[in-house]
Amino acid sequence: MGEGTFALTRFLVGGHARWRGCGPELGQRIYFANHASHLDTVILWAALPKALRRTTHPVAAKDYWGRNAFMRFIAARVLNAVLVDRAGRHDLLAPLRAELERGDSLIIFPEGTRKAERLPGEFKAGLHHLARDYPAAELVPVYLANLARAYPKGAILPAPISCVVNFGTPIKLEDGETKPAFLARAREAVCALAEGPVA
Repeated sequence: MGEGTFALTRFLVGGHARWRGCGPELGQRIYFANHASHLDTVILWAALPKALRRTTHPVAAKDYWGRNAFMRFIAARVLNAVLVDRAGRHDLLAPLRAELERGDSLIIFPEGTRKAERLPGEFKAGLHHLARDYPAAELVPVYLANLARAYPKGAILPAPISCVVNFGTPIKLEDGETKPAFLARAREAVCALAEGPVA
């Protein structure tokens, strides 16, 4: 089921990986990317080698990926995703911390919601908290090219537009670096991947 899903995804929109600043190496990582489409989760995860996908969990919104039995099956059984409930008052990062405590990796979208623009919007604080609390995890910026065009908001089926997953050079939280400064630098690391040969 899993490999068939990835093959279909690549047939429709590509999802080709370009390791521009690091390689597909084993080890704990937090991949953080721009968020333009509901396909982002599938495309980024599918771009990882099979060995990395086993221990890498996309973080996804429960209100979307948990809205019916089929979506919950894809999230839980195919993507091995961490579903986050954005409603109510609770620690949104608790399920993410649980995976990191096990030594696994995450895929997160620091904007928190989809943006139609080419460049990501302002990053929310969660990435900073994880970088501070799990300094051993490599922070890998990722830029997803053409996802907003391939599967725009409101579309039923994706358009046959080739999408590329650009992996950049890992960053880290520097000693004494403030939260706003770190989040701005993390966003710039993603934006830098949008320049040059992204697709």
